[in-house]
Amino acid sequence: MPAPLAVTMGDPFGIGIEICLKAWLQREVAHLAPFFIVGDAETIIEYARKIGLGVPIEVVEDLNDITPLFSNALPVLDPQKGATAPAHTIAAIDKAVELCRSGAASAMVTAPIQKKRLYDAGFKQPGHTEYLAEITNCSGKEVMMLACSELRVVPATIHIPIAEVPRKLTAELLEKVILTTSNDLKSRFGISNPRLAIAGLNPHAGEGGSIGEEDEKLIRPLVEQLANQGMALSGPHSADTLFHKAARETYDAAICMYHDQALIPIKTIDFDGGVNITLGLPIIRTSPDHGTADDIADMGIANPASMIAAIKMASQMAEASGHYNE
Repeated sequence: MPAPLAVTMGDPFGIGIEICLKAWLQREVAHLAPFFIVGDAETIIEYARKIGLGVPIEVVEDLNDITPLFSNALPVLDPQKGATAPAHTIAAIDKAVELCRSGAASAMVTAPIQKKRLYDAGFKQPGHTEYLAEITNCSGKEVMMLACSELRVVPATIHIPIAEVPRKLTAELLEKVILTTSNDLKSRFGISNPRLAIAGLNPHAGEGGSIGEEDEKLIRPLVEQLANQGMALSGPHSADTLFHKAARETYDAAICMYHDQALIPIKTIDFDGGVNITLGLPIIRTSPDHGTADDIADMGIANPASMIAAIKMASQMAEASGHYNE
């Protein structure tokens, strides 16, 4: 069977620990693969007590104990005792990566982090994705995918102002995003010949160049070039007709030109069940598609749906990738 999943605790002042605990409580009804939490055990135990979740927790050092304990207690691996909260958060991420790279874990699922609280502890990257790319020596190769049961979307540009998108959107960047998405759909999702729909940048995909030139001068030539090399690509498509049900059945993932073009449709289709996936890494990483939600932390009302979806997605990707114990 696949090795267990490593789930990082995330920011201890947000809802990360809560949704991890609630996911474990729903493990049987949700048919979740075995997983363990990486993080400060005392903090996790105290959080469970504070919000009144009756989760038995077992601190483990030997990962061979995790599968037998799955039915009895939630395994917690503590990578750094006695540290500050931000240091625990970073140490959990580092340890989960180490376990994935060694094969002790088949994939990692990251609970949300609060970047502002981490900078004082030495966190220099803009977020999880960039940090994971750095520590796996893949900086510049990482690609963000958002996925649910109905849709997969990949934004070519992410957290930049709309005014900067045309300048940042180059043939080199778009080709990297397309190739990485296609390769990971093959290796991580078991799709032998991925069908990719490429969205246009401008309204109506530029309408033949009458509403901006980027679609005809940049996107279409690249799509045609890669299609001529045997890739199953189509586009550029008008984004306003790309996400209805019939259209979604024609592709395996949509490559979008900017953040909201990708995230609005998936959050409309499945707001609670979306999963953030980092492509282009030597390991499998998924995450809930939401933040730390500090405003409801410690209240016991956080919805674990996205964490559950992220755990399911990670285990499915691990199986498709052939990550199995000896």
